[in-house]
Amino acid sequence: MVEGHQLSERRACHLVGLSRDSYRHAPQRDEATRQLSSKIVEIAHERRRFGYRRIHDLLRPEFPGVNHKRVYRLYSAANLAVRKRKKARRPGCERVPLQLARTVNEVWSMDFVSDSLANGRRLKS
Repeated sequence: MVEGHQLSERRACHLVGLSRDSYRHAPQRDEATRQLSSKIVEIAHERRRFGYRRIHDLLRPEFPGVNHKRVYRLYSAANLAVRKRKKARRPGCERVPLQLARTVNEVWSMDFVSDSLANGRRLKS
């Protein structure tokens, strides 16, 4: 806005809702955040099935003040994610149609979840 519309820095920052100090000085990561971020990436590459929660559990002894929200923010900023497992595919086989019964009582089927016998005992399938 300052360069494109020839507005003053003060007016442009006021319209956007940004402090002038933030406009002049971009945020910089401190050394502790850099170390934490590199450690997260290192653990994520070692243990591919670990998400940010388990990585947070591993980081707690080394970085005692870190919380899970900060680990998640740095984990997402590094474009890390747990790899999806591929679904196991069954081998394709030819389906055979059911054979029809040729005589009475040749094929029986049960079509119940539970029943009871004459003496009151439960029968479950």
